[in-house]
Amino acid sequence: MQNKSFTYKSESEVLEAAAGFIKERFKRSEVFTSALDAQTFLNLKLGYQQREVFVALFLDSQHRLIQYQELFFGTIDAAAVYPREVVKAALHHNAAAVIFSHNHPSGVSQPSQADIAITETLKKALNLIDVRTLDHIIIGEDTFSFAESGYL
Repeated sequence: MQNKSFTYKSESEVLEAAAGFIKERFKRSEVFTSALDAQTFLNLKLGYQQREVFVALFLDSQHRLIQYQELFFGTIDAAAVYPREVVKAALHHNAAAVIFSHNHPSGVSQPSQADIAITETLKKALNLIDVRTLDHIIIGEDTFSFAESGYL
């Protein structure tokens, strides 16, 4: 794919460039006004990954993006997530809320029992420091939202 000012060598480079353009839209002055905003952003960031990546969108009290952070990296079917590190990152960014996400390289976006358990653990840990967990979005061939599905 070529453009006057860009040359892309792979699909992942195209997706990363698109994610960069989307990220520009979600600067701190921008608010995540819908689940679709977060899902679109996260799909572009994680959809092409070939191993599991667990990320957090740290938000202020008006749900404006403070920081997108890739926290944990795994294998093709699992990533270890450590609540202590998530709490440290939320405090570091002075976040009021968080949206979690990870990808399923298999393409199946339904949550596993481990996904459900870690989401509940993270939510409880963050509640102790007054940080709201707004959603956990799984990226596969489609997206799965814990909030839209009634898990949160």
